[in-house]
Amino acid sequence: MKKECIGMLLAGGEGKRLGLLTKNLAKPAVHFGGKYRIIDFTLSNCTNSGIHTVGVLTQYSPFELNKHIGIGKPWDLDRQHDGISILSPYTAKGGGSWYSGTADAIYKNIHYIEQYDPKYVLVISGDHIYQMNYQEMLQQHKETGADVTISVMEVTWAEASRFGILNTMDNLQIYEFDEKPATPKSNLASMGIYIFNWQTLKKFLLDDQMNQDSSHDFGKNVIPSMLLHNQSIYAYRFDGYWKDVGTVQSYWEANMDLLDDDLTLSLNHKNWRTYTQDSNFPPQFLGEHAVVKHSLINSGCWICGSIDHSIISKNVSIDIESSVKQSILHPNVKVGKNVTLERVIVMENTVIPDGFHITSSPHDEPLVIDQSSLELMMSKS
Repeated sequence: MKKECIGMLLAGGEGKRLGLLTKNLAKPAVHFGGKYRIIDFTLSNCTNSGIHTVGVLTQYSPFELNKHIGIGKPWDLDRQHDGISILSPYTAKGGGSWYSGTADAIYKNIHYIEQYDPKYVLVISGDHIYQMNYQEMLQQHKETGADVTISVMEVTWAEASRFGILNTMDNLQIYEFDEKPATPKSNLASMGIYIFNWQTLKKFLLDDQMNQDSSHDFGKNVIPSMLLHNQSIYAYRFDGYWKDVGTVQSYWEANMDLLDDDLTLSLNHKNWRTYTQDSNFPPQFLGEHAVVKHSLINSGCWICGSIDHSIISKNVSIDIESSVKQSILHPNVKVGKNVTLERVIVMENTVIPDGFHITSSPHDEPLVIDQSSLELMMSKS
């Protein structure tokens, strides 16, 4: 069945910089915002943008991610002739092998793309927090007659050297790509969101595979090669909220941003909903000693302690005389009596005993704990 545009969602990142959060979990499957997973944002962008054919490319620790996605029902992607498809590297044609880069992941799934004979391919990542209408980007792509359109956003000049920077003419046509430049010429950073004309991309993917010195990566290899061969490449400016949650600090900040009413990220926007698997937990219970300040508390919780500026996931209990500040508690966490948690991320199914105090300095990355690391801390105390 021919499709004008299909999505290829890269969800195989190992996420080493997230430490314990991705010890046994693919980065896109990490809990976020109390009831979501990180990948929910990109999948919701697809369905809200009318992109109903999506291939999800998995690699590291994919079990929980695959279980969460299922047949794609929450995102209206459970369709008979298109919908969502989970594409493991070992289901690729010829038996498959590990993806060696972002471009290699698309190359190894050319057979999947070809069955839809698309004119355009949208390449996106499953580990960013943002809400974006891909149809608006596609419309600009058509109007400019581009071979490639890359979504960009302005970053501060101080941060620019940390990103892939795109230098453009006044009409946003890209003439140069600088990977983490020491002295950037612009502050337009690539968001890793691309729209390609499929036949053009296919040619460059085939050429890239023949280059033994290539890392088979879009930013490092394919896009620079396209520029070298005078392909028409344009930038698409995005001015909404976007965050790459690739570190513990950025993950914690993005969760805390949900509590900032001045930001454009909203989980309850009627015209741009963020979908996830439904929860059957009952409403939360706030005991007579509970004190809640500017926090997000999900269903099935039993709260008798004090919560301030925190994200509390489903089925969490916090006993009396306990204090939780600037922290993130994943599902099924149990907090005993007289416990203090400040700038801490507590992973799923962790039980914190009475009288335990864990605090991270504002100058350090928030501390991530699971049951094993907690028991190690207790043995040393």
